[in-house]
Amino acid sequence: MPVFTFSGKDASGQKVSGERNAVNKQMLAVQLRKEQITAGAIREKGKEFSLPTFGSTKVKTKDIAIFFRQFSVMIDAGLPLVQCLEILAANQESPAFQKTLTGVRTTVEGGATLANAMRQFPTVFDDLSTNMIEAGETGGILDLILQRLAGYVEKAVKLRSAVKSALIYPIAIVSLAILIVGALLKWVVPIFANMFTGLGVDLPLPTRVVIGLSHFIGEFWWFFFIGLGGLVYGLKQIRKNPKGKYYFDASLLKLPVMGPLLRKIAVARFTRTLGTLITSGVPILDGLSITARTSGNAVLEEALMKVRKAIEEGRTIVDPLKESGVFPNMVTQMIGVGEATGAMDNMLQKIADFYEDEVDAATKDMLAMLEPVIIGLLGIMIGGIVISLYMPLFAMIGKMAG
Repeated sequence: MPVFTFSGKDASGQKVSGERNAVNKQMLAVQLRKEQITAGAIREKGKEFSLPTFGSTKVKTKDIAIFFRQFSVMIDAGLPLVQCLEILAANQESPAFQKTLTGVRTTVEGGATLANAMRQFPTVFDDLSTNMIEAGETGGILDLILQRLAGYVEKAVKLRSAVKSALIYPIAIVSLAILIVGALLKWVVPIFANMFTGLGVDLPLPTRVVIGLSHFIGEFWWFFFIGLGGLVYGLKQIRKNPKGKYYFDASLLKLPVMGPLLRKIAVARFTRTLGTLITSGVPILDGLSITARTSGNAVLEEALMKVRKAIEEGRTIVDPLKESGVFPNMVTQMIGVGEATGAMDNMLQKIADFYEDEVDAATKDMLAMLEPVIIGLLGIMIGGIVISLYMPLFAMIGKMAG
């Protein structure tokens, strides 16, 4: 039996690593999951540096949402579980997802539960999905759980799409501005510089600055791409380090325009995830652990793990949420009301609905605010270059006229 090395996090969020014997990676992932260890990387010992495999192996979130929706309809219609998986796998356009569903079906045929079969593929079915499905299997409401999962994933896709669509326009405008300015400096400014050299005129300071930038771009244009690549690499390395990721995410939340938007997105995702888990019968402690791991923000993850620890010690959920300083007062107060009335799952869903609408409004406001600013900066940059190039000509014309 091969030996595998693994690394991951336990239920309290602490890093763990070690070696285990297992039939394959999937079975080891299932074994670790039973021990409440979320595996981050599993590699066969002696093959840690194997060559990468080429081709897309990522499954789109939209495809997963459609799968859950179709799966729930089939289960509700009374089709056997294995037959549902077989039909859904055969109708998948994505080869990676088809292979995943075939593996799930094979494992279920071998006697495993659907949740454990899905845990073999943690990159496709996360902890939230598998825990909800496990609760659905235990309670005999798998079709209802699948419907809730489909709704949750669809709302998550909608939220992500709204943010992406809002950012496309400013990013496109900034990229276009950089290209235009770069083209002017590289190809247009040198023509004027040669002309000024031939005329032997004294150049004003703005013109000399623009010509100097043009010479720098002409000789060291490759430095821009190296700097951009270094910036991307540096950010990735920072986010790989737990402390670096925490301070990076904390800095993002403090940004003047993006910060409030990112906070609203984090609150919407947190309340939607935790509300869906609690509604589906997942215990609140497990729900907080899953929500923390899937939050996508290190600050929120640390705050939720502290909340989980406080609840383990016998405290209510409201006080540690307030102490974290991450969540708005309205959110903590509404959660407190939900906890007191025994309807926290419904309250979380209402908060999620409210903040998802807030995200839509905030992205539109941000776009409306950024649009004139970006256009103004673009006009200043291009206009400044053009005016600086014509300043010597205006001076010459003035002398000739005098």
